[in-house]
Amino acid sequence: MSVLSLAGLLPVLILLLPTMPLLLLLAAERIAPLPLARAAMALERARCGLRRHGADQAMPFLAGGAGEVLVLVHGFGADKDNFTRIAAYLTPHYRVLLPDLPGFGEAGRDPQGRYSIGDQVEHLREFLDRHAPQKIHLGGNSMGGFIVAQFAARYPERVASLWLLDAAGTAAAQDSQALRGYRDSGALPLLVRTEADFAQMLAYSRHRRFFLPYAVRTALARRAAADFALHEQIMLQVAASPLLEQQYQALATPALIVWGEHDRILHPAGAAALAALYTDHHSIMMAGIGHLPMLEAPRQCAADYRAFRQQLAQRGTAQGALTASA
Repeated sequence: MSVLSLAGLLPVLILLLPTMPLLLLLAAERIAPLPLARAAMALERARCGLRRHGADQAMPFLAGGAGEVLVLVHGFGADKDNFTRIAAYLTPHYRVLLPDLPGFGEAGRDPQGRYSIGDQVEHLREFLDRHAPQKIHLGGNSMGGFIVAQFAARYPERVASLWLLDAAGTAAAQDSQALRGYRDSGALPLLVRTEADFAQMLAYSRHRRFFLPYAVRTALARRAAADFALHEQIMLQVAASPLLEQQYQALATPALIVWGEHDRILHPAGAAALAALYTDHHSIMMAGIGHLPMLEAPRQCAADYRAFRQQLAQRGTAQGALTASA
């Protein structure tokens, strides 16, 4: 059987995983990892209540669930699937949208494009104009947290609340060993020059290990290495973007600030710096977690978020009762 014909059978083989001998699965992963990775991700998305949309658009996205809209934005070098696992605990409660930012994931790549934080805010606005024009809840991890925070500051009437997960955008957060090294030498674990570098990036980003199949690791490593030159240029634009505290103060959008205490990409002191910017906030420092809380502890992370949303709803109900009785 040729590799090509085996690749065509991989989606079927995935469906037979419960009865599939382990050695056969391991062999399939190494013979044709990319088709197997696509099939595995499609199954995980379906398990988490998500469907893929917008393949012909500038920002492809995953969507699922019903209710108030929650849009989650990934970080640098990542993609929409960074939120797929946590979506399993969110789609029963909310309408969840997970877009790919330009330059990442399945989105378009323009070597001459504009990718600063401000530019990505406008890309996000265009996406929301099309897919979620109503008032929404926003969340983001790392660079994605910086983007959604700036979006909410620029367009406060469009954002009901913020969920900031190890978010960039403050001097304190960016005073980490990783980013000091980038400023000194241009080297950064998030910039993956070769496929072999992907393992280092993953190890640096997470503190608690999470399952990532060989086929998926291979697919992500190949894409990251292929994007190295573009991502070098994007990082230069991101690094030159004004920080939040250089632009804003006393931000009123309710914010849940979450940080992994073992984050080595962005310093955990960023949590306090963000708290100082928001007049209405709640902060959680997650023990034993690194830069990716939504992947390292998805169940707990989602439970904390749902509790935050319930508190907002209860507060809104109480405020409504006071207004009605006045």
